[in-house]
Amino acid sequence: MEDVDLALESIFTKPPSPPPPEPTYAQHTRPPPIRHNSGCERLTVRLVGSHPLWGHHLWNAARCFASYLDAKADDLCFGKSVLELGAGAGLPSLVAALCGARKVMLTDYPDEQLLENLKINVENNIPSEIRRGVQVQGYVWGRSIGTVLSDSDGSLEKFDLILMSDLIFNHSQHEALLQSAESCIAQSRSDADLDFASSPSKTPCVLVFYTHHRPHLAERDLEFFRKAKARGWTCEQIITERFEPMFPEDPGDENVRSSVHGWRLTWRNTQHELSSRESIA
Repeated sequence: MEDVDLALESIFTKPPSPPPPEPTYAQHTRPPPIRHNSGCERLTVRLVGSHPLWGHHLWNAARCFASYLDAKADDLCFGKSVLELGAGAGLPSLVAALCGARKVMLTDYPDEQLLENLKINVENNIPSEIRRGVQVQGYVWGRSIGTVLSDSDGSLEKFDLILMSDLIFNHSQHEALLQSAESCIAQSRSDADLDFASSPSKTPCVLVFYTHHRPHLAERDLEFFRKAKARGWTCEQIITERFEPMFPEDPGDENVRSSVHGWRLTWRNTQHELSSRESIA
């Protein structure tokens, strides 16, 4: 009689794992008037098929953010250095580059799938003549900022504008996000520069756009700004805009879930210098 393999794994075989979902694509049309790179009116961003870090959606906050940057291009982007934390598909950063930013750094968790997708979106949406000023880098919030600040020539450069799009729902990461912002924001040249209304093109700032995806946790989302103020940031709400809700069947007030809010944070020189020394040490 022939030998028969009676091992359990040979009897109860596992079905093959399904293939991962295919990438999807979403379009964003830049609102007129387009001040820079008007030939790039429509962007098509590639979204990973599925990801536990939510990189498979183009969120309303990113769309609102992109349109706001276009509207404020000369003050916020042109000739500036821009950093995006938790970029996802990278739409705000792509628009910042098209709005004339001198340098744009797109960062997200150092996951190969996320970073490769960001590189594809840069390749597909940024003209070759300005693409060399756009970089993709893996980064974990709150960690050492050396790789984020390093330029191609080995010099270190901080950022005039930092973008955070739909990140503050991650309540456990508020302090890490603020620490990264404090370490990466450029220093204001004078106290007068801290008055954004009088000198918007000179004032380094952080822009935070978000939706209360879970209305019952809205106060916990807003803890981000209370923590920021306690650390020395000046926080000002600058925009609220309504969109179609991302997930119509979700629980909670639909008006809350469909609204995007934008805030601007500015940082004072003396505190910035102390935090920078502590963070880089």
